[in-house]
Amino acid sequence: MDITPSRRRRRRLSIAAFLATCAVVVTSLVTLSTPAQAADESLTVNFANAGGSPTYRASGWIYGMTENASGPADHFYEDVNFQYMRAGGAQLDGPGGWVSGRYDRRWNSTRDQLLRTRELGGEFILLVHDLWGADGYPISRFPGDNGDWSDYDAFLTRLINDVRATGVPVQWDLWNEPNLSLFWNRSQSQYFELWRRTYERVRQAFPSHLIVGPSLAGVPSTGGSWWTQYLDFVRANNVIPDIFSWHALPSDPVANVAAANASLDARGIPHPRPYQINEYASPQEQNPGDGAWYITRLERAGADGLRANWASGGALHNDLAGLLVRDAAGQHQPKGEWWVYRFYASQTGQIAATTPSQSYDAFATKANGSAKILVGGGGTTGNVAVNLQNLNTVSGVVQNNQVRVLVERIPYNNGGAVQGPVTVQNSVVTLSNNATTVNLPHTNADETFTITLLPPSGAGAQSAGQG
Repeated sequence: MDITPSRRRRRRLSIAAFLATCAVVVTSLVTLSTPAQAADESLTVNFANAGGSPTYRASGWIYGMTENASGPADHFYEDVNFQYMRAGGAQLDGPGGWVSGRYDRRWNSTRDQLLRTRELGGEFILLVHDLWGADGYPISRFPGDNGDWSDYDAFLTRLINDVRATGVPVQWDLWNEPNLSLFWNRSQSQYFELWRRTYERVRQAFPSHLIVGPSLAGVPSTGGSWWTQYLDFVRANNVIPDIFSWHALPSDPVANVAAANASLDARGIPHPRPYQINEYASPQEQNPGDGAWYITRLERAGADGLRANWASGGALHNDLAGLLVRDAAGQHQPKGEWWVYRFYASQTGQIAATTPSQSYDAFATKANGSAKILVGGGGTTGNVAVNLQNLNTVSGVVQNNQVRVLVERIPYNNGGAVQGPVTVQNSVVTLSNNATTVNLPHTNADETFTITLLPPSGAGAQSAGQG
């Protein structure tokens, strides 16, 4: 299900439009905002079946850095193994961008955010549509109106030169949500011509830069749809993106990837790189429970993800895409979901095999002296049994057939600041056939749990959220 009307919540709207949009969001998400009845479910982690190292593919977001890239502080990025940022100066000036004669401010901010992203070790995804000025305002013209591409060609020349002057690579997201009139209020055929022209200019200027698209407002499908029409066009015109992208707001990345594979494979379109779900999580899903679920599903799907940003105005360019709040003194404080990413970043070593339940999934790793499990499952409550198997294959953890189990709960606190995980269990347990079961009392759908396995002595006081 795609709830594209709710995306307008991150744009600056009139009061009437905002209220109408909120009504659509509430109606569309009633099944998400009301948790299902409590039920018992079980997950399995098999530590004997492990391979590959974590790449933290879900640790990215759209915007969230201040206009001049001075904040938030480095540690908020470094502590979560920051991977991606997607930006292009949206909402700076109103209207703003090239089409309104206000390109410089948006580019200057984009450049500063690009350079800081690279300094922090992340990849930067450039939003061309925001630099043009198509960020939700009723702009006067779109590229190619009346068959005239001269102004857009001049815009691309300026943008290409500006990117070249930075001396660092970007990923080119050629136009955001072109199937949504909020961002592309013209025909599909005119968009296809924009894609072809932009693709060819970027490829010629930067042969090694990656091109991303179509960043669909929706998810892949195998039947006749905007998605399949796009695939047919890029294949026929030899303008296939390096990375295929879409938005899950909400949706299941595992199902999305299966549909993408089927639709691309049927057309003989290669897709050697991971897909990019470059906006995930609707507003109601931005909490520890749902955030952890998206992380686990992106990992299971093998897709890269960027968490959506539903802020507007100055907040869009701040607060780490809503993972932080500011106190009375203006200082950033982490929300509960930031601690989810913090735990995720602490998971090192090898990825262990997990078997999900109907409503829950888990991401598990094992390293020398510890094993860590992030449990995800928003939208429901119940008792979750996590079956941990073959613990003898985790080096340095089992002693005398015993292991220390540290369970922590990550609070939601109604979206307010959270000081850290809360210890639920810290005890030594005796194994049976190299296995044990950890029972999690998931009574609040917006919260989640982490499990850390340690040797029975010497490490019990260490918080799982602290690495």
